[in-house]
Amino acid sequence: MANVRASIITIGDELLIGQTIDTNSAWIAQRVNDYGIDVVRRIAVGDDRDDIVSALDGELKSVDIIFITGGLGPTSDDITKEVLTAYFGGKLMVHEETLLHIQALFAKRHLSMPEINRQQAEVPDNCKVLFNKNGTAPGMLFEKDGKLVVSMPGVPHEMIGVVEDEVIPIIQQRFISDAIIHRSIVTAGMGESFVAERIKDLEAALPAHIRLAYLPGHWTVKLRLTGRGADKLRLTKEVEMRQEEIANRLEDIVVALEDLPLEHIIGKKLTIDGKTIGLAESCTGGYVGHRLTQVLGSSKYLQGGIVCYQYSIKEQLLGVHKKLLEEKGAVCEEVAIAMAKGAMKALESDIGFGVTGLLSPGGDDDKVPVGRVWMAICDKDSTQTKQFDFPYDRIRNKEVAVNMALLMVWKFISR
Repeated sequence: MANVRASIITIGDELLIGQTIDTNSAWIAQRVNDYGIDVVRRIAVGDDRDDIVSALDGELKSVDIIFITGGLGPTSDDITKEVLTAYFGGKLMVHEETLLHIQALFAKRHLSMPEINRQQAEVPDNCKVLFNKNGTAPGMLFEKDGKLVVSMPGVPHEMIGVVEDEVIPIIQQRFISDAIIHRSIVTAGMGESFVAERIKDLEAALPAHIRLAYLPGHWTVKLRLTGRGADKLRLTKEVEMRQEEIANRLEDIVVALEDLPLEHIIGKKLTIDGKTIGLAESCTGGYVGHRLTQVLGSSKYLQGGIVCYQYSIKEQLLGVHKKLLEEKGAVCEEVAIAMAKGAMKALESDIGFGVTGLLSPGGDDDKVPVGRVWMAICDKDSTQTKQFDFPYDRIRNKEVAVNMALLMVWKFISR
């Protein structure tokens, strides 16, 4: 089957002036690509009738599916539903299931429902209603000349719910005939171009029905293999063979062979091993702990974290000696070790982790270069340390530092 082509139209003045960052397009593009659908364009338009119609006219000439987000709210500037009703020649009618759902949402919050929210239950009579379990604005599916136009709320978690519950099953039924198999390799500590250079011969040898995508993050690179073919069992074996080849070539930087963030991988390992960890964070300000607690069930292995920005807190809560701080400053190997050991003792954990650094100009120690970060991790038997020098601004340095912290934890617990 020929590749299905799609475009994404995001609607809202707030997107064009930069008031709101469009995360919906990135999520939709990645999600539908899992089913072999190629997003060939992403277009942002304001809350303007003529611009929306023009975008629809242009995209329907060259794609099979148009995904639209935004403009379905209850206020006067939300005109997407009105425009689509006129564009497809329908008329508005109350969708009773949606009305009951909206009424239940307001009743649950002990609020009276405004009339403008009741109007959200009105949908064009010539669309398929896409139920929105997370909000008050239903999605809508239209068809024209064999092509689909899918309109969804702009609120990200509402859009995601509609896609997963309503849109994906339609895509599978309508467009997918071949099996599609994905396998991932998560690497850390090496840039995208260096990773690509190491496996360029393996990538060149991939057959036409298996594609390799590079998804870089802050000092992490996820490799995703996507295979497409009629024989699912044969395809699965072939994709997994290629995954193993690449993983073996990159063995020293491979973190996982599943599409999971580092914090999930760490959590699984600590849970299996029955180990706990305690954190002492200075320059990262609790961000390592935040990442770990994004995982359901993290209370099984995370004892807690101490954000020790000031010298006095390092001394009082972690037992870092005042003389050490005065002589060496906060950003050094010895302090990182003392923080890790102090966290392990204070939080009664099996493993202690400490991070201290200078992420941007303006710190207390003018002898420390900007970007210098020391990390230490320990248990009762051993201690490991590592120095980093990050070259970015404060925010990116913090992001990279946290990724490297999680990588250091992972390598320590997976020895």
